[in-house]
Amino acid sequence: MNIQSEIEFFSDLGLVDKARFITRLICEVAEEAKVGDGGDAVRFKFANEMNQRLARFAYQLLGEDATRPQDDVMIRMLLGARADKNAQRIMQNAYRRVLTSFESFDTTVLLNPH
Repeated sequence: MNIQSEIEFFSDLGLVDKARFITRLICEVAEEAKVGDGGDAVRFKFANEMNQRLARFAYQLLGEDATRPQDDVMIRMLLGARADKNAQRIMQNAYRRVLTSFESFDTTVLLNPH
């Protein structure tokens, strides 16, 4: 998976589509964590921590929070190489599933009451 092309893809999405993509990724990370032998607590802990970060990011996106992480930082966090290859597999498989089924609504308007 080419991280730079994934950064470009994600950066080109509208704000609402980014939040939709991240929300779908949260679901897929949870599903991917269930795959494996038994109830590996480390795998579930990793998935839980990643989903907390992703949920916070989606919240920041929808709130148009200027202090949110940049798109490239998030994609690198999601798809970068990891020492724990099981964690890397969880993220890459979940991301790949979202990517293959995601349809952008090309949302261009988000009203900010501020």
